[in-house]
Formats: sequence, structure tokens, C-alpha cells
Amino acid sequence: MHTVRGDLLALACEGEFDVIVHGCNCQCQMGKGIALAIKRQFPAAYAADLETEKGSREKLGSFSAAKVEQDGHSFIIVNAYTQFHWRGAGMKADYDAIRHVMRAIALQFRDCRIGYPKIGAGLAGGDWSVISAIIDSELDGLNHTYVEFSP
Repeated sequence: MHTVRGDLLALACEGEFDVIVHGCNCQCQMGKGIALAIKRQFPAAYAADLETEKGSREKLGSFSAAKVEQDGHSFIIVNAYTQFHWRGAGMKADYDAIRHVMRAIALQFRDCRIGYPKIGAGLAGGDWSVISAIIDSELDGLNHTYVEFSP
């Protein structure tokens, strides 16, 4: 796993990535964290989320996606369904869902430059050491970068 410090969305807009992935819940909210920033800056990504069934557990481990363009660069935003909900105490990240969605991303975006934040380890409360190992395993051999947020 390659790591850089910066703003994932700004880097994507500068042409650094072909695909960016962020974790979503299955409730079609995109109401906090980077999901909210994506919802505000790239409404097409939220529209793709809204095309899925709200509250469906079947979404876990899958994704929706939207192609967007900004500042002359186009890229795909992947809404990865890595947690069922956002409410209540405790960990909400689903490690099996993270594994399955990363496997699907590896198949569909094999030749792309993929960027992502600390999926599942922020508001979802997952353990980044576990999640990053899953991502490394599923995206092995691909061009993928963890972007540690730094404004």
C-alpha cells in the first residue's frame, strides 16, 4: 500500500486518481465525513447511492459508482457499502463487506489508479490495521494509494 498525505478529493480533481473509493452505509445517507463532502461536491455520486435500495443488507460488500469531471479531470467515485448503518455505539465497519467490495473493485478497476481514505476506520470505528491488511490483500498488485487526510 502506497501512502500519501493530502486531500483525496483535491488530488482526484488534480488528476492523481482514476478511481476514488469511500465507505458508505446502506441507508443512502452520506451525511458525515468524506461521504458528506462527496455528496456536496459531486452530486452524481450521491445520485448513484440513491439508485440503490435504502436499508438493504444485500448491498453490503457491493458498490455503486459515478463518473464525474472537475477541473478538466474525470474520475470515478465508488460508494463502497462497508457498513449497514451509522447509528448507535460500537464498531459499524463490516470487515467481510470491506473484503468483498475490495475484491469487486480489484476486478472492475484493475488498470486504474485507485485512491481511498481510511475506509471503515473513522466514523465506522473499525481497526485500520485490520482494514488496511484486507485492502492490501484484495488490491495486491494494483496501483492503490491510501490518502491520509491533511488539509
